[in-house]
Amino acid sequence: MNELKYKSHEEWLKQARYDLLTAKAMLKSKRYLYSVFMDHLSIEKGLKSIYAKVFKKDPERTHNLNYLIEKISDKYELNIPIEIDEFIKYINDKSIPTRYPEDLKLILKGFNKKNSEKIYEQTSEVLKWIQKKLI
Repeated sequence: MNELKYKSHEEWLKQARYDLLTAKAMLKSKRYLYSVFMDHLSIEKGLKSIYAKVFKKDPERTHNLNYLIEKISDKYELNIPIEIDEFIKYINDKSIPTRYPEDLKLILKGFNKKNSEKIYEQTSEVLKWIQKKLI
């Protein structure tokens, strides 16, 4: 029997989709900070799905989306559309503040319904792009 010794790209993608649904639930419950956190996590796991498919091993433990893209690009041409690339850089910068806010009240002001919904929609587009890269 040929058993995988790493998490399959299908499993990473399944988890990315689940995290995106969680982001949507956080939006509906007005937990905008956590919606953005889950958006980032969804993209992270999506990129890790590409990594797993390309390298046939588990990706390094990192939350840095730019680092994952750099590693994948060493072996696989991603051809990232500019709007997706810019958004990934944007949300990557939001990762640390959403995980470890310096001042909760202050960071909550930065994530309102309007911008959190936009981040969710852009994340959905990134995940669709990732899925196409896996075909």
